[in-house]
Amino acid sequence: MNIHPSLHAALGMLLAVVCGAAAAQASPGAQPTGTIEERLSVILQDPQQLETYARMGQKVSLFCANCHGDGGNSVKSDVPNLAGQNPTYLLTQVRQFADGSRRFEFMERLIKAMSVDERLGVAVYYARQPVNPQPVRDAALVAEGKKYYDKVCWRCHGEQGRGSESFARVAGQQTAYLTQTLQHYRSGTGSRVNPLMAANTRQMTDADLRAIVAYVSSMR
Repeated sequence: MNIHPSLHAALGMLLAVVCGAAAAQASPGAQPTGTIEERLSVILQDPQQLETYARMGQKVSLFCANCHGDGGNSVKSDVPNLAGQNPTYLLTQVRQFADGSRRFEFMERLIKAMSVDERLGVAVYYARQPVNPQPVRDAALVAEGKKYYDKVCWRCHGEQGRGSESFARVAGQQTAYLTQTLQHYRSGTGSRVNPLMAANTRQMTDADLRAIVAYVSSMR
């Protein structure tokens, strides 16, 4: 997604306003100790904290919806859904954008403007949102994709494609985003380096790739 440089400052200011309001209205109070991952684990086990952080995340998500859609269901095929992702996985991606190990300047700038609590809130909020799967347009292609998925992909992404703390949810994901991501892993040209994904896509043909995308994007 290309965004004119002149918009960065304005968007950053808008995010600061949204995040500031969220923090003021949904502050969890005294700051707990521990890493952000440890804090997430505590939040997920405490219903009261879970609701507090989810409300905060919903407020912050009003800005994220510009690209990722309401409730994390993107309306742009090349922008990923965030809905339904594992909260630990989401938090890991947020951390990687913040520390620069996952590169996308626009996301890096926005996430760096968010407090730790706001990052936790966004992860909790999106993880609880339902995913809108893509419609089946070619049943035969979907069937071919299922065969391939059941041989290779399920070991990491799960039989239902819902991922885990370490692996992304692919079920219901956007088609153009899936296609671009798989092509980058296969060719080794993307900014994200993952030896396991590279190994599992290296022998994937274009036909395999189209079938996989058709199948996983339609999974619920």
